[in-house]
Amino acid sequence: MQRRQFLLGLSALTGSSLAYAAYPYWPADLFKTGLSNPCLSGLPNELIEHPLYQQIWQGIDPTQVWDCHVHLVGTGDSGSGAWFNPDMESYLHPILKLQKHFYMNGGCVADKESDRSYVARLLSLVAGMKPGCKAMLFAFEWFHDENGQPDKNRSIFHIPDSYAAEIARSHPESFEWVASIHPYRADCIDALQQAKAQGAKAIKWLPTAMGMNPLSSKCDRFYQAAADLKLPIISHTGRESAVQGGNQDYANPLRLRRALDHGVKVALAHCATDGDDVDLDKGKDSSRVKSFELFTRMMNTPAYEKLLVGEISAIALRNHEWSIKPLLAKTEWHSRLINGSDYPLPAIMPLTDAANLGRAGLLNDMTVTFLQEIKKHNALLFDFALKRLLTYEGHSFSPNIFESRRFFETPVA
Repeated sequence: MQRRQFLLGLSALTGSSLAYAAYPYWPADLFKTGLSNPCLSGLPNELIEHPLYQQIWQGIDPTQVWDCHVHLVGTGDSGSGAWFNPDMESYLHPILKLQKHFYMNGGCVADKESDRSYVARLLSLVAGMKPGCKAMLFAFEWFHDENGQPDKNRSIFHIPDSYAAEIARSHPESFEWVASIHPYRADCIDALQQAKAQGAKAIKWLPTAMGMNPLSSKCDRFYQAAADLKLPIISHTGRESAVQGGNQDYANPLRLRRALDHGVKVALAHCATDGDDVDLDKGKDSSRVKSFELFTRMMNTPAYEKLLVGEISAIALRNHEWSIKPLLAKTEWHSRLINGSDYPLPAIMPLTDAANLGRAGLLNDMTVTFLQEIKKHNALLFDFALKRLLTYEGHSFSPNIFESRRFFETPVA
């Protein structure tokens, strides 16, 4: 792969300015050995017996560990209905094509039976955690227009609810599932009720890629039904780089107030740790501020204390890692943070580098080496272990952050 092509794809995945800025700090042999996931299986005994492996599980109840941000990926070759936009196979769209290559390599997808190989890899990764841990599998809705009609031409990929539900039902020891339902759909209430009946634990939104404005009155009936059914919403916040298209303003965290005001539990994915947004409290034409500043305002709103959490997936990616120190320091938030990996992104080898975090004073040398070895074998465990081992000025992430099951199963008091 040419270096220029790689940089273009990486910029689309993680934000161009930081992708280029991080270049001098990448390991010297990255372009020789570090681009592809080696997809090693199992975990060597020397890692299982390592003192740091014991440390990451201290104070953790594995039966409460639900990785709440895991993407299903596939081509639909199993009849699943999974779908990628054909542009992702076209040399006329090199960035999209390169993105798909990274997603598939990160998920250790075989050339044949891509659906089955992706699920098989996920099962292997979950089995490599402690017994009782689960991954929450995301469905992914089509882009919809203002009239609530699906638009395949403006969609990047699609994972049907039925597929996510079936995989979770077939492997209940390893998976839960999260539905994805557009609030403008005429049948959105029926779809919500069906998802609940089939065991969905939450609803996943990526407003930019799905064409939804969470602040629109069109969402009100959806919010009321979600509150009645006690289905939380996990919604992307901040700039979206991994899935192209749509209106970036729809990911402004302030737009989720409408859901909270209806009594819906909401997880703000990535804690809005990338990008900037208009401060809607000062008017739609006001200056832009860091999205994280607006996330902070939401977290500090007393009325939302029992409904709102921040979700820390992707914070270790290159364009998000600046946020680790303030999140570690905000210990008063730790009871209201939950963990997700955003898999397969942690398995895309160039996106996360423990050595960079070591240079930032967040990991020591022994920890960096330990994490680099784990990453070759198990991306889910790598993401979990990395966040468990981060420290700054005496602060670490509280164990309860990783016991995220409570958020999805504990009713609002």
